[in-house]
Amino acid sequence: MGPAASTSTVTALYSKRAVEFGEPLSRDIPSPLVHVVAAAVIDTTGRVLIAQRPAGTHLAGGWEFPGGKLEPGEERLAGLARELREELGITIATPRPLIRVRHSYPSREVLLDIWVVKRYGGEPRGLDGQALRWCTQDELAVTELLPADKPIVAALRLPERLTRVSTRYYSIRDFSSIGNPAEVSHETRLLGVICASAEDGVAAEATGADFLVMRDALPVRVLATLCDSLPVPVFASGIGLEQAWALGASGLNEIRA
Repeated sequence: MGPAASTSTVTALYSKRAVEFGEPLSRDIPSPLVHVVAAAVIDTTGRVLIAQRPAGTHLAGGWEFPGGKLEPGEERLAGLARELREELGITIATPRPLIRVRHSYPSREVLLDIWVVKRYGGEPRGLDGQALRWCTQDELAVTELLPADKPIVAALRLPERLTRVSTRYYSIRDFSSIGNPAEVSHETRLLGVICASAEDGVAAEATGADFLVMRDALPVRVLATLCDSLPVPVFASGIGLEQAWALGASGLNEIRA
């Protein structure tokens, strides 16, 4: 099957992949699951905002990306907008999906739903009494963040528009070069995989790809299902950037063969 595969096919393949590799779907994580929406708020100079958890809270004193728990029945973007308004006093526009990270603490399981926010109104302030800090990307890499937040730092190095197959932060390979999970080597960079179909994307994520690069345009419903099903960043082809974000993709593939 090719790029025009049905959304039900994509969902079925992901379910099959989860069983084969012993990994639960993000929506099936055993309770207690805390679903957190958070953002890497970035200013006009490229600095990233982090917040220190206030006294009396879980993991008090730790540094993290600002955000908080979704309320029952709340949509992800609505929750993100609410949390950043309540915590920082800012309003947001066109957030960019980045990555979903699952992490187990002794007392709870956390699913971090991370977005990049570059367009916002207002000046961020610690409305909950939390300290705030602006960091460059290099400073962020050596900051003592909470364990659940550390994979996010590497993902932030990915651009909105992919134009190169290799940088100091990532390298991209063709799907045909990917073997089984034990054979995948990430070196010190993120591994991207070029995929011709949604099915290739499901298989590539199963074998350890850190992000997916779609070679061709997918039907919008298939792209949306793929992005919703997998936790890694997806780079779409053949659509506009903001449309890609709205469908759940992290950016665009603009690599020219």
